[in-house]
Amino acid sequence: MNREKIAYVLIRILAFPFALMPYSWIHAIGRAAGRIAFYFMPVYRKKALSNLALAKDLRLSSKEIVRMAKESFENLAINCLEYPKLAAETNFSRVVRCENPNTADTLFAAGKGMIFFCGHQANWEVLFLDGNVRMKGIAIGKPIKNKLLYTWVVKMREKNGGKIIAQRNAVREGLKALRKGVFMGIVGDQGMPESGYSFPFLGRRAWTSTAPALLAYKTNSPILFAETRRVQGGYRIRYSDPIWPNTEEPMETEVIRMMDQALTYLQESIKARPGEWLWQHNRWKQQTPQIVYKRFRHDCICVALPEDPKAFEALLPHLPTLRLIYPLSFLILLVPERHRNAKVISADETIHYSDPSAMLLDDYRFKLIFNFSGYPQLRRHYEKKSAFEILTIDDLKQIAAPHLIAGQEEDLSEVLKRALCRSGTLWTKN
Repeated sequence: MNREKIAYVLIRILAFPFALMPYSWIHAIGRAAGRIAFYFMPVYRKKALSNLALAKDLRLSSKEIVRMAKESFENLAINCLEYPKLAAETNFSRVVRCENPNTADTLFAAGKGMIFFCGHQANWEVLFLDGNVRMKGIAIGKPIKNKLLYTWVVKMREKNGGKIIAQRNAVREGLKALRKGVFMGIVGDQGMPESGYSFPFLGRRAWTSTAPALLAYKTNSPILFAETRRVQGGYRIRYSDPIWPNTEEPMETEVIRMMDQALTYLQESIKARPGEWLWQHNRWKQQTPQIVYKRFRHDCICVALPEDPKAFEALLPHLPTLRLIYPLSFLILLVPERHRNAKVISADETIHYSDPSAMLLDDYRFKLIFNFSGYPQLRRHYEKKSAFEILTIDDLKQIAAPHLIAGQEEDLSEVLKRALCRSGTLWTKN
């Protein structure tokens, strides 16, 4: 028996008792498991804390950020524990209730396809399950590594007659389904930096796929934002008013309008219940995988500059290289007060400090820090916050060493490129 099958069997055995429990028990156990996971899963904890801090429109204090992150872990744990229960459920009407099904039901009865646009809120799985009780629909599925486990998940999703389609077939299958009067479910809150469309999601630039609006325009189908919220022992669903395409207007402008409206509905729903959203995924990705190594590819970066005048002046010519590597990342500079008037690179925010200890901010935004200040306390402080890496010049030289040729060790621009970027992008092996 291979590892994949062993893992699948163990998960199914451990999951079985939850199929027999009432939802209230599962929710209570999930909340406890989520609180434990918050402390024992540092990678996802840091992502959640940083992303909550990046959501400017929420205006959360540090204490609120930590509280919301814990709630998000609880929500995710509940979702995981509910899979066996949902797989065994035979009467969804006692668990899930749509508060305003009439508009969608009328469209479906008239043979009109529609797109249900949603985010990773509460348990997003129930949207597709509930929709297929009354209508017929398809949704896009993203496979996981364990094929046996994914087959089980797909079987659960399709139990009410719906169909899960692969991402590579999404456009073709979506067009076909919508023209036949079938609904299409799209979870549209993932970061997609390769997209040419962005929206100020919760006050921060977020790159997003325009597929929902493109499909809607090409089939003259409406988009309905579908909100899910958890209540005692179950779920409630509410649909927005339909967002219809105006096919007399150019597709480019209509796609933007429709996506802006759908994402506005989503962000307002998240604001109402931020603890029920999946903060553990990087919604504000700003870079595609082509240039920067995954280890160093982060959305929010802090650069701490030194007080020493000579060290500061030596760094200035190399800062544009850092901006070249991270053209879209949210960049925060920590600049000594004595260098307030110095011309540095463009940044999303510049914070001036008069004493090195003032750099120890109560700030969860930074996922990557370049510590050029020589102040070692930054590492311990920000590792306890949300930083995955705190890199000094010596660290960068060590990382870049296999790719450097004689004489390049003292050229910080070359060190930065060869430490952070893939060969053949901003530098070549020759």
